[in-house]
Amino acid sequence: MQSSESLMSYQSVCLVAVCGAAGCVARLLVSIAARHWLGEPYPVATCIVNLLGCTLFGLCWGLHIGTWSKAAEMAVFIGFFGGFTTFSSFAFECFELLQAGRWWGACFLVLSQNLLGIGGLALGMKLGRSL
Repeated sequence: MQSSESLMSYQSVCLVAVCGAAGCVARLLVSIAARHWLGEPYPVATCIVNLLGCTLFGLCWGLHIGTWSKAAEMAVFIGFFGGFTTFSSFAFECFELLQAGRWWGACFLVLSQNLLGIGGLALGMKLGRSL
């Protein structure tokens, strides 16, 4: 028989997975709608998803403070928003650093993730083409 702790962990993982799948589908639908209304500018669709994700993440965070269970937080913030856009998590972490007065940490986070992310993408593409 499983302990309630491991069962809760299993249930949380499943809930995050289901909500992550819903976030992925929501991202696809928003991207399709943006392309339909705006034409084919792919970066614009990505920008819309990221901005919408950040706004909804902030709205949910502001509404939930102290009222949601840990499982609900994980399902929404890690699952749904992780599937919809991880940019919202990145923005939240930057915001937390700024609120704490850690300006250099926020600047480092923005620069490192963006520059190293682009570099990692270029490296991965180069490696992928050489294999």
